Order: sequence, then structure tokens, then C-alpha cells
Amino acid sequence: MANKTKGKDITILAVIGVLLVALIVVGIGAVSRLGKTDSQITKESAMTQLQKKLKKIDVEVVPPRKATVEISGGNLAEELPNIEQYPLSVQGHGDINIEIFSSTEKASGGTDGWLNEVAEAFNNEHHQINGQWVTVSVRPIASGAAVDYIVSGKYVPEVYTPSNTLWGEMIAAKNVDIRMVRERIAGNCAGILVNDDTYKKLKETYGEVNSSTIIEATIKSEISMGYTNPYSSSTGMNFLLNALHAFDANDILSDQAVEQFQKFQANVPFVAYSTLQMRDAADSGVLDAFILESQGYYNATELRDYEFVPFGVRHDNPVYAIGNLTADKDALLTMFVDYCLTEQNQRLAKEYGFNQMEEYTGVVLEGISGDTMLSAQKLWKKEKDAGNPVMAVFVADVSGSMGGVPLQELQASLINASQYINDTNYVGLVSYSTDVAINLPIAQFDLNQRSYFTGAVQDLSPGGNTATYDAVLVALDMLMKAQESVEAETGQKVKPLLFVLSDGETNIGNKLSDIRDVVEGLEVPCYTIGYNANLDALAELSAINEAASINADSDDVIYNLKSLFNAQM
Repeated sequence: MANKTKGKDITILAVIGVLLVALIVVGIGAVSRLGKTDSQITKESAMTQLQKKLKKIDVEVVPPRKATVEISGGNLAEELPNIEQYPLSVQGHGDINIEIFSSTEKASGGTDGWLNEVAEAFNNEHHQINGQWVTVSVRPIASGAAVDYIVSGKYVPEVYTPSNTLWGEMIAAKNVDIRMVRERIAGNCAGILVNDDTYKKLKETYGEVNSSTIIEATIKSEISMGYTNPYSSSTGMNFLLNALHAFDANDILSDQAVEQFQKFQANVPFVAYSTLQMRDAADSGVLDAFILESQGYYNATELRDYEFVPFGVRHDNPVYAIGNLTADKDALLTMFVDYCLTEQNQRLAKEYGFNQMEEYTGVVLEGISGDTMLSAQKLWKKEKDAGNPVMAVFVADVSGSMGGVPLQELQASLINASQYINDTNYVGLVSYSTDVAINLPIAQFDLNQRSYFTGAVQDLSPGGNTATYDAVLVALDMLMKAQESVEAETGQKVKPLLFVLSDGETNIGNKLSDIRDVVEGLEVPCYTIGYNANLDALAELSAINEAASINADSDDVIYNLKSLFNAQM
């Protein structure tokens, strides 16, 4: 009896072992498919499906027309949307009032609302200067956008409090009258979030995990890292300067620094248009590491399986006065800064996630002026694709529902924002309504192609139904063929992208479910820009391969596209 029982136990253990192995295999497979469909196909299968679907789509080839190209470099003040696109989070109504441009992590509301709470309390206490009630207004705005408003002169507040001092130095380099009032009102720092498994591997390999070892591991293709656009993001700008400084501390713009930066960028999947896009990519398993401020990490409890590795200059929220303030406004600014620094409000800042990592002293970027920082942004724009070209097809909705303002804004925004596309990249244009038209075959975006592109965009006219996904298939076919040709001819690795500009109301032809496997299998990011749009449909297309979806209303579309093209083109 004992032997029988023992044999039965062994059999049960064996069955359990098989089940455990099966569960582990299934688990590994599930992790590897994060962000992907269960039926993801190979690129070869995707190409086969693509060719089958194309046989059912009518395509017209429209002879392109040359048009005059504006090469002035753009008018920043005209590109910027009305400031009301960034509404006040706190409105002061005192006899004397100053407006503060604030970085979003301290004035957006919710867990990012510390400065709002402090400002509301200050205003409600009815402080006075020379018998007059004094208040503050707060306008949350991304640091890069704030710089553009201030430098262009389109809208200039009395006070600016970005995340770090880099932006103040860049503003000063543009000959704007700017004066630091206080270097810190709430402690914070930038960091690289590394998932636990990757962190352990880096620790074993390098002994220490810091920004230098993470950058080195990225160059060696040991990890996949992402960061945000340094033209708009404080953390992205900090990371760019920190990386260049690591490559050559004596001259961040040297040939040596550029060469190392190219090697680093060659192994960066993409530079995110926004923090949200980067977070989504990390959630899907595309990234092993990405950047975020410590205050954001403190409030994102779902990120506790990531280690926070601080880097670069500290993000201690400096305060600057802009222009020549009156004596009363200058006194008000000093009073409000002192109010922010009271023990009570500093405790409140800690509750919001600030003042947490005081042990990190930060990097001192000696000898790097505001002018050098501006040059570093330009270097990034030129070298972010590691010397390899980007190839993009713009897919423009010209259906009847796009008639009037939406199509006019699409045309104006494409033509104006195209100034921010590098001339080493490749561009084509497809339009669609009931059927699909190739308005411009893919070619290098030199002055000749820019001229054809401008003419093709100008000639777009509305009418008919909306076959968005038919047009996406046609554009993908153009990309695959042109990519193969250019790579064979130049030996360079081409990065393909789609930009779909639409109101999102597809009502004829293929549905998203019909083409999802093709888009996913070809692994082409589809950036979508919605004009009075069904944003959910567009966002679903963008989410397939970790691209961004933008709500481009008629006021801010040009600036949004400029930011997107700076990040991706």
C-alpha cells in the first residue's frame, strides 16, 4: 500500500511539474506580448496580407505641382496658440496682481497642484502692500512652451517658475530681461526609472547603476531606453545635456560627443512626444527604462517595480522675474516666494511629492552657457536619428466632413510645420475620401520635394466619404517599397512613420480591425492628428505601435505639429 501511495504521489508531482512548466511558458509568452494582440503576425505575413487588401482599393496618382516654399524658418509668435489654450489654474483679483507661468508638475491640479493650493491660500489671506490687496495668478504651461511665449514676446508674464534653471539660462541667452529671484521653492530631481529585472542585471554587470552606466548599456544594446523631447520637456532637456556632458565634459558639442550621441541614439526606439506616450511604451514592454521626475514617481504608486536613478541638474523649481517689475509687484513677488518657503507650505510640498530626495546634490554643468544649451537642442534635432533618415507618409483626410475650417487648418498646419522637417528625411503624401490618391511619391525632402509637397497640400479639396484605413494601407505599401529601395541604395537604416490627419469618422472601406494585424506586423508607428475629431478611433490606431495621438484644434495645431516634427522628423 505504501509503495502504491508513493507511486501515486510521484505521478501527481509529475503532473504538477508539467502544469507549472506550461504556466511558466504561457506567462513568458504573455509578458513578451504586452501591448500586442494575441494574433500578432510576422512582417512577411503582414506584407502578404497588405498586398491582398491593396487589390481591392482604387488608387489614383495625382501629378504633383510645385509651389513657392517659405524658408524663413517660421514665425514663432504666429505659430503659438492663443495663451487661453493654457488656462489659469488660479485667478488673482487683487488691486495688485502678478501672473506666474508655472511648470505643470506643480500647478496642473490633483497630485500636481501644490503651487495652486499655496496660491489660493495666499490670495485668501488678503495680504497688503501700501494698503492694497495683493494676489497672484498661476498659469500651468510646459517649460518649453513657456520659453517660446516669453522669447517671442507673444505673451510675457511677470514671473516664471520652470522645473530647473536650464530654461532661465536659455531665455537669458535670447537677450530677454530675466532675473533669478530664488533658486528653489520646492525640491525635486530628474531620474531614470529602470524596471527591477533590468536594474539587477545592470548592477551585476557594472557594479553601480547610474546615468553613465545606463547610457553605456543602451549604447551596447543591452537595454532599451526612452526619453522625452528636449525642446518641450525639462527632464528631456536635462537628460540631453547630461548625456552630452558624459560623452565630453570639456565640450558637449565636440565631434567626440556627437559620435557617442549617435551611437546612443541608434539604440533608442524613439524620443517620446510626451511623457504619456513614453509611459505607454514602458507599460507595453517596449522600454526597460525611461525618465521621470521624482515627484511624479512618488505619486505614481503603480511604478514601484521600477528603481529611480537620479541624474543631471536638480529640478528645484527656481523663480524668475521677467522684465522690469514695478516696486509694488517686485515686493509682491518677494512676499509670495517667502510664503512658498514657510515651514507649513514646505511640509505641504512634501505631501505633494516634492522635497523627497534631498540627498541627491545634482550635477554642475560648468562652462555650459544658455547659448550652448540652445546649440545642444539643434544638435539633437539633427542627430537624434543617429545619422539615419526618417521616412514619413502624410495621410490627409479630404472627405466631405473635413470641408471648411478643418481642411484649411490641416493645409496651413502641414505647410507651416513642414519647415521643421530635416532635409535629410524622406516625405510623401496620400489623401483620401471615398477613394485614395497618391499626391506625392516619397522622395528626399530637399527644396525640390518641399516645393512639390507645398503644392500638393495646397491643391487638396474636400468631398466624399472617409476611407481612412484604405489610405493607411496604401501609405504603408509606399513606405515598405521606398524603405527597401533607399536602404539598398544608401546602406542606411531607414525609420518609417505614418502621420494620419483626420476627423476620425471612417465610414467606408476597411475597418481598423481589418488592418490591425498589418500595422502591427509591419511595426510602423502611426501618429494621428485629429481635427474636430473622433479621438478615440485615432488614438486606437496610434496605440498599436506606441505612437502619439494629438487633438489639434484650430488654434494650436501648427504649434502641436511643430513639436511633433521636432520630436520625430
